Amino acid sequence: MYSDAVSRHALDLTHAGSAGDGAFPGEAGDGGCGDELRIELEVEQGVITLARHRSFACPHATAAAALTCRLVEGRHLLDAARLGAASLEDELRPAEHNRECVALAADALHGAIARALAGGSLPVAPGRVAVAMSGGVDSAVALLKAVEAGLEPVGVTLRLWIDPLAPDSERACCSPQSVRAARSACHAAGVPHVTLDLRRRFHTRIVAPFVRDHAAGETPNPCVRCNGSFRFDALAEFADAIGAPRIATGHYARVVERDGRVLVARGADRDKDQSYMLARVEEEILRRVWFPLGEQRKQVTREQAAGAGLAAAGRAESQEVCFVGGGDHRSFVERHGGAGRSGEIVSGDGRVLGRHQGVHRFTPGQRRGLGVGGGEALFVISTDPDSGRVVAGPRSALARTEVRVSPGSMRVPSPRVLAKLRYRSPAVAASVRLEQDGFVLELDEPAYGVAPGQAAVLYDGDAVVGAGLIAR
Repeated sequence: MYSDAVSRHALDLTHAGSAGDGAFPGEAGDGGCGDELRIELEVEQGVITLARHRSFACPHATAAAALTCRLVEGRHLLDAARLGAASLEDELRPAEHNRECVALAADALHGAIARALAGGSLPVAPGRVAVAMSGGVDSAVALLKAVEAGLEPVGVTLRLWIDPLAPDSERACCSPQSVRAARSACHAAGVPHVTLDLRRRFHTRIVAPFVRDHAAGETPNPCVRCNGSFRFDALAEFADAIGAPRIATGHYARVVERDGRVLVARGADRDKDQSYMLARVEEEILRRVWFPLGEQRKQVTREQAAGAGLAAAGRAESQEVCFVGGGDHRSFVERHGGAGRSGEIVSGDGRVLGRHQGVHRFTPGQRRGLGVGGGEALFVISTDPDSGRVVAGPRSALARTEVRVSPGSMRVPSPRVLAKLRYRSPAVAASVRLEQDGFVLELDEPAYGVAPGQAAVLYDGDAVVGAGLIAR
C-alpha cells in the first residue's frame, strides 16, 4: 500500500529527467532491491537553480527523489544540506520496511551537493566552522559546542573505503551507517551536513601502503598516516570550499603555541589522549583547528551528550583501524595481497625453533602466535622480509637504547624529550641527535618492542615537538 503522498510524488514527472550537461550528479542504490537513483543539480553562485532526478526504483524511492528535487530547488547549497530522510518521511509517511527506499534519495542528494561544493568555493564567512562528524558521541558533542558558541557549523563526514568482508563494519567511523548517523545528528541540530566520498583516494593513499608495509616486514600505524597526510588535508580542502576559516573535530587533544610555532598537545584526558595520532598534522592546518573536547574527560562528554538528549550518547566506540572493520589485520593483509614470505622461526644463535606462515603476522615484542612451546617465554625480536626468517628470544633481547627515526622532523628544537614509540606504550626520556633525514633517539632506559614502521612521537611537556617513522 502506498500513501497518497507517495502516489502523488511518484507519478509527478515535473522534476524527472536531466538537469543538463553541467549539472552535478549524486547517485545512490540498494543492491538488495535494485533501486537506483540519480539526482542532478544545476548550481549558480551557490544556489540550486534546477534539480532533476532519474529513478529506476520502487514508488517510495521515486517519490522521495521527486520530493527532494522539489524541496531543494531555489535553495542555497548549504541550506539544501539540511534536508535529510526525516524531512522526506514527514511527508511521505513510509512503512518501516520502506524507510530505506526513502533514505536513498537523501543519499543521492548529498552526493550531488558534495560534488557541487567541490566544483567551486563559497565566500568566506568569519563564523563558519567545518565540524568533522563520525556519527559517534565525540563529534556530536563537538558539534553541540560549536552551536552553543554561536558559530555557524557545517558538518562533514568522510566516507572511506572499508573491507567488504569486514565482520563489524557498522562500528567503523566511515561506514554508510556512520555517515547517516552523522547526518541525522547535524539535522537534529538544524545544521547542514555534507558527505565526501573519498573511498578511492583513501584506498590508494592509506590502505594500499598499509598492506605493502606489512609485506615488507614493518608494523605501520595507518591512523597516524591518515590524520597526518589525508584526513585533515581533506577537511581543510572542504573548509576552503565552504568558506570556513576554522575546522573542529572531536579529538581529545589541544593546540598550543611554542616559540611562535603552533603545535598539537596532549588532551586533558590522558586515557583518551589522541595527540600521538595527530602528531603529523601540518602546522598550516593546525592553525585553523579547534578541539572542543581537549580540555575535558570522556565521561564528561558522555554526560553532556546524555543531558542534551543526543542520539549518540550511548553509541559504542569506533574501531581504531577503521577499514579493517573489527577483523583480524593479518587476515586482511593476506586477502589483499600483502602476505609476507613464510619461513623459519629461529633463536638468537640461529637454532631452528619452528616455521611460520608469513612475516606479516609478526611484530617485535609479540608473544602470542609464535607456535613455539616449552621453556622460557619467547618474544619476536625481529623479522627479515627477504628471507622470511623470524628471530625469537627472551624479553631481554628486545631491549633498545638507540632508535633511528627516518623520515622525521622536529618542529621545535628540543635536545631532551619524552619519546612515545607506540600508541599504547609509555613515553621514554631521550636525547635527540639530528640527522639529515630525521633523528636518532638515545633512550635513558631500554625500550622493548620497538617496531620499524611505527611512529615515534616526541613530547616536550604536553606539546608534540617532533615525529617520524621508526627505521630498521
